[in-house]
Amino acid sequence: MGQTNASAVIIAGGGPVGLIIALMLGRAGIGVTLFDQGDIVHSEPRAATIHPATLDILDDLGVYALVEPQGIVCPIVNYYDGKLLLASFDHALLKGETRHPWVLQCEQDKLSRTLFAMANATSNVTFRTTATVTGCSQSDDAVEVIVDAAEGRQERHQALYLVGADGARSTVRKTIGVEFEGFTYPERFMIIGTPYDFAADGYAYRNYIADPEEWYNLFKISWHGPPGIYRLVVPLRADEPLGDDRALSIAQRKLQRFNPHPRDYEIAFFNSYTVAQRVASTFRKGRILLAGDSAHLNSPIGAMGMNSGIHDAVNLAENLIRVLHGEESDAALDRYVRQRRYVATTHVQTATIANKQHMEQRDPVKRQHYRDEMRRRAEDPVLAKSFLMRTALIDSLREAERIV
Repeated sequence: MGQTNASAVIIAGGGPVGLIIALMLGRAGIGVTLFDQGDIVHSEPRAATIHPATLDILDDLGVYALVEPQGIVCPIVNYYDGKLLLASFDHALLKGETRHPWVLQCEQDKLSRTLFAMANATSNVTFRTTATVTGCSQSDDAVEVIVDAAEGRQERHQALYLVGADGARSTVRKTIGVEFEGFTYPERFMIIGTPYDFAADGYAYRNYIADPEEWYNLFKISWHGPPGIYRLVVPLRADEPLGDDRALSIAQRKLQRFNPHPRDYEIAFFNSYTVAQRVASTFRKGRILLAGDSAHLNSPIGAMGMNSGIHDAVNLAENLIRVLHGEESDAALDRYVRQRRYVATTHVQTATIANKQHMEQRDPVKRQHYRDEMRRRAEDPVLAKSFLMRTALIDSLREAERIV
């Protein structure tokens, strides 16, 4: 087992969270080594919605100008109950609160490749893209990381800090014994891509459709476009297993139920995944820190997962820079935990759980209340702006900043 010289920070995981931390630390003159097994170069669309608060952050990093041409600018989001349009919100109401009063539909893989190119051009950042962190330990003044490298070779690496940005099944989180508190939904979510132009049927680029039997999220992404592709997210019941012989017919049936069409839809891709609402009991154990999906998971209804992970990344990187530059003690890292765990529990978890409840509500009284409330918000510019301040994650960032 080989042993190498230390970087100041080791990052496990090469999604947007790990890449942003690497980019920011590298630019600040801090040595970083990032280990990743394929996440950087994946080609699946995954998350695709980038909210205004996150667009401002990406702009500050010099990233926005590079990703905006790869995505679709979406100022409008619509909310339905079945076929009934309840509310239409225009992010233009957020002018003066954000430099980007719109949502950018840009897939995670495009963002990751852009961030990778930027970080890879930074002299202080080293990438190991065929290596996986499989274990870690720490002392009072260092961390040691075990890495499975190419050809079955195992290595040990040392650093001052380790960041676990290695996703929902985080090895780092499990190794340091941090509980992942919460629950997993019994049903899976199915994602279906089709080139069919739902705008011809009156849909915007971003739509949330409540339905007591089978709710839907409909979003357009650029994908390999233009012209782009629509993605439908829909629940998949336990009695709808996606075996090879049934998956395509299930996807077709769900599209037809959502929007009946005389001919079969062309289906570009389909997949399914489990969904959980979980938050790590802490985002820090000594010199080891968690960020993004390693620290919190949530339903995609509301598109808060990748966005809140990016907010984690910037907050953590800024605090690590201050600590490593000797501007603050490492108590600054506890502030990161207080701020970002507050957002995960109070904003992200609360909002995404409520979003799913609204989408699938069967109680007629509660369902009518949701209808009335969404109409009231849409008709009142003050209420509409307040609603968008929350969904655009501007409120969550501002509240976090007030936590000391």
